[in-house]
This record gives sequence, structure tokens and C-alpha cells, in this order.
Amino acid sequence: MRKPALSDEILLKVEKPARYTGGEVNAVMKDPDRVDIRFVMCFPDVYEIGMSHLGIQILYDMFNRREDVWCERVYSPWPDLHRILKEQQIPLFALESQEPVRKMDFLGITIQYEMCYTNILQILDLSGIPLSAADRGAGDPIVIGGGPCVYNPEPIAEFFDLFYIGEGEEQYDALFDLYKRKKAAGADRMEFLREAAGIPGIYVPAFYETAYKEDGTIASFGPAEEGIPAVVTKQLVRNFTDAVYPEKPVVPFIRATQDRVVLEIQRGCIRGCRFCQAGMVYRPVREKDVERLKEQAVRMLKATGHEEISLSSLSSSDYGQLEELVIFLMEECSGKGINISLPSLRIDAFSLEVMSRIQDVKKSSLTFAPEAGSQRLRDVINKGLTEETILNGAQLAFEGGWNKVKFYFMLGLPTETREDMRAIAELADRTAARYYETVAKEKRNGRCQITISTSFFVPKPFTPFQWARMYPPEDYTDRAGTVSAAVKEQLNRKSIRYQWHEADITVLEGVLARGDRRVGQVIRRAYEKGAIFDAWSEYSDYGRWMDAFAECGVDPDFYTMRERDSDEIFPWDFIDTGVTKEFLRREWKNAMEAVVTPNCRERCAGCGVKKFGGGVCIEDQN
Repeated sequence: MRKPALSDEILLKVEKPARYTGGEVNAVMKDPDRVDIRFVMCFPDVYEIGMSHLGIQILYDMFNRREDVWCERVYSPWPDLHRILKEQQIPLFALESQEPVRKMDFLGITIQYEMCYTNILQILDLSGIPLSAADRGAGDPIVIGGGPCVYNPEPIAEFFDLFYIGEGEEQYDALFDLYKRKKAAGADRMEFLREAAGIPGIYVPAFYETAYKEDGTIASFGPAEEGIPAVVTKQLVRNFTDAVYPEKPVVPFIRATQDRVVLEIQRGCIRGCRFCQAGMVYRPVREKDVERLKEQAVRMLKATGHEEISLSSLSSSDYGQLEELVIFLMEECSGKGINISLPSLRIDAFSLEVMSRIQDVKKSSLTFAPEAGSQRLRDVINKGLTEETILNGAQLAFEGGWNKVKFYFMLGLPTETREDMRAIAELADRTAARYYETVAKEKRNGRCQITISTSFFVPKPFTPFQWARMYPPEDYTDRAGTVSAAVKEQLNRKSIRYQWHEADITVLEGVLARGDRRVGQVIRRAYEKGAIFDAWSEYSDYGRWMDAFAECGVDPDFYTMRERDSDEIFPWDFIDTGVTKEFLRREWKNAMEAVVTPNCRERCAGCGVKKFGGGVCIEDQN
């Protein structure tokens, strides 16, 4: 019988004790003496957010299907428990066994957002694992990083033994088999890592070195010894229909951020938005067969008792068998009190018809993501959305009984002008006007409500905008002020609400997204100064980070305030995502000229991912 890591006395002192007790429905328990490898999967944020992450559920299920592996979970302790663990010197523990993380063979950390980087150090610190990979010995776990942020792993390279680049379903079995062989042979840590570097998709930072020019840019980056690959290629699931998927996902005892069954219908996106990293690195689009999805939906609902099922995709409307799937789910869920969530839909007649049948029209709002207010800027970012499409979609919604619309935009996009900023308010005004023109006075359910939300654009690796510059926080605040002032000038201003994100976090995210190894010392110093949960506004402290930059002699402006030269070597250039730098450079040029690139199903743009031999690249060949 397992012994709880925390006493009742401690649990009564912290917010939401169920974050730390484990034992949830469908959690996997194994005999530690009957497995060869113990792996703890970490999401470096609070439990409720981590439990909503599909990737961890997939790998947790996949790993635990192996009889020789026991995969457990750990999440970032909230600051109240963080203090107690520090004061009482209690090591951070895995939820399933309640045993210390440091006892495990592997600690795998999925990294979804740059502002979680100090939480990675929190996990290592509370576990008693040396922060730097170079300081770890035989008794420490192998620390692995994965997820979208590792498409530029360099700012956090110091803290990881290895990174897994790409989709985890492909090479983890090979990594585990290698570990078992090396462990049985009595090999040391570095011998295992050296051989692991030869597995496709595995990057071991210790075996690479960087040289810099006088201006601070990279002169060269490559292997520090023979036998280490110069290029690391992302791993990709080609047969997506038969890929492993959790039909009995872990169900939390407390409400998670997304408390529902998640059905992943496809990976990748055909759209080619130039700001979107996910749309580039997850190429090519691969659909899951609808019959397989039907089976999974029924099994997952039965195994979890969840009262909602959500379709997961970057662009659900582009799934070829969407109508058949949605009709099946509506019939399956009818009379069972199960809601259906359909995010990432285009607002068209079919979508509205479906939503009118599955939502409470009086309570729901519809979401559009034009990203830019003017048509010119939407063409710059290759959004593939015209104002006519937006307004016609809104009109269909108004005619169907909706009176609330949410718009998502970005400020600070390349080539943005004051006219583009003002166009955000003007588009909202024209949408409100369409409501009053469309819906007769006697049929209106009150005034329409148009909510505008703006975030600030952050250039990301492996996008056409990876060359773009950023701006100081006060500049972003000024841009938000321009939109706010424009809203107040609109005829329908009483129907429009405006919200915007914080500018300070945007600049920090920008440094961490495109930084190199020199940024690692700043992350460490910020953590030493108390930085954790930087993604949470109540805990983020911009001044603390600026002090850390100054103390480390690193200029954040170098990473944010300059437009990159077209031939500059980037810290992430050694990674091959399939999408070529030549294609991204061509798309950067198209953006500057506001030239639209058709989506993948309309015409192949020659991005490079066809070499993987799967998905839309092959299926749509004539």
C-alpha cells in the first residue's frame, strides 16, 4: 500500500488538496518491482491546466501499455505548497506512487508555453535534481523536454539531458529499449546519451556547441564530436488513424480547465497563417478515419463519465468527414445530458445549424478570429478570410438567434499601421450594424454584444515571421490605446467591449521564443529571484526579469527589437521540421508584398513536408 507524501495537516493548509493526492479515475497503478523503467510525466503548470493537456494523456496511455514501464504524473505545486515543500524539505513526488521524482529513471517535461520556463526549474529544484544537466550523476533521472517550445530548445538547453523533437508516438519505444540495454550493460549516463543522440528526433545539447560573431549573432552551430548528427529531424505519425490514443483518460477529482472528453480528429492545418507556429510544425495535415473516431468517442464517454465531448483540431472545419461525425455524435449524445463542443469552426451555414442544435442559443456566443482588422493586413498574415466572409457569417448567426460575437485580433503584426489598428474597431462596428439591419426590432433579444480581444504578436521559430522585430511594452500599450479610442468613436460603441492582454509578458515571451543558450542564465537568475508561474498575472513580475537580464549582462532588446537578416543563422536551424527555410523566406517576402498563398488543398506551395510521404501532401495528388 502506498504511503501519502503529504500529511493531512499539510493538505489542510493548501488550496485544493486533490491536486496532490492522486488516485483519480483511470490513473494507472503498477508494482514498481515489476517494471524496468519508471517515467514521470510533468506539465510545468498547475494541476488543473496540466490535466487538460491531451499530449500527456496520449503518452501516459502509450507508456503504460508497456509492461516494463510505469508512467506517473507530476505538476507544478501551487505557491502555497511550494513554500511548505521548501521549508520542510519534502521532495517533490509523483502522484501515482507518491514517491520522490528523483527516484525515477526519466522525468519528461512537456513545454507548451515559454512563460512556464521558470516552473521547469521549480520542478527540478523541488525534486532535488541539479538544475544543470552537466551537474547530474548516476542517481539522477534523465530529464527530457518535448512539446512545441522545443522547436527552439536553446534557451533551456542547459537544464535538459535531451529533447524529443516531434510527435512522441514515434520514437519513445526505441529510447526505452536503448535505456534498458545500456542499464543492463552497466553503461554510464553519458554513454546512454551519446547513443540516444543517434535515435531520430533526439537532440542531446551536451554534444553541440555554438560560436558567436562580434555582433552577437551566431557564427556556427553543430556537433562537438564525431558521430553526432548535424541535423535533428522532427518525428511524425504517418498513420494517424491507427496511432495510439487513450480510450480511458485519467479523470480528475476537481474541475480541470477543460473538463471533457477530447477527440483528436486531425493533426496539422492546411491554412498557412504566417504567424502560426503550430500550423507550420505540425504539417502535413493528417485526418483520422471517421469510423475510428466514432468508436473512440463511445468508449471514452463510457470510461470517463464526462458530460462533454470536444473535437480537437487546429481547424475543425477542414476535416473532410466533419458532417458525418457531428451527426453521429448528436445522435449518440441525445438524451444523455452530454454536450458537444466544436472549437475551431468556420462560421458558415452548416456550423450554425449544428451549433443551434447543441447549444443554448441564449447563453452562447460565437467566436471569430480575424487576427487583423483590415483586409490588407489579413493578406499580409495569409489569414484567408475576407471581410465579406466575416460579416456574412455574423449575419447568419444573427438570423439564427445569436446576439453575442467574440473577435480575436493581434496587435504589433509586421507592417501594421494606425489605419490597421483602427480597422479593428471599425470591423466590430460594421458587425454590430449588420445585427441591427438583420434582426427586426421585435425579434431582438436585447442589444447585440461584440467583444473585441487583442493579444500582442510574438514572432515564433519556423514561421515566415521568424525574421520580424518586436516593440517596447509602451509601444504595445499605445497600440491598444489606439484601438480603445477608435471603439469610442464608433456609431455602435455601446454594443462593443474591448479587452487587451498585458504588454510586459509579450516582450518576455518574445525573448524566450527566439533566444539562444545565453538566455538560460537569465532564466536561472529569474528563478533564483523568485520567478515562478510567470504566465499568471498575479505572480508575474516584469521588473524581476529585467533585473535578471541586467545582472547576467544579457540585452533583451537584441532578441526582440531588431529585424533579422535574411541569411542569419537561427538557434533552431539545426532542426528539420520538413518546412524549409527557403519556403519560410519566400513567405516572408510574400507577406511584405501582401501576397496571399493558397491553402494546401487548393495548391501545393512547395513547403517541403511532402518528403514525409503522408497526409494531405500525398492524398490530394492527382
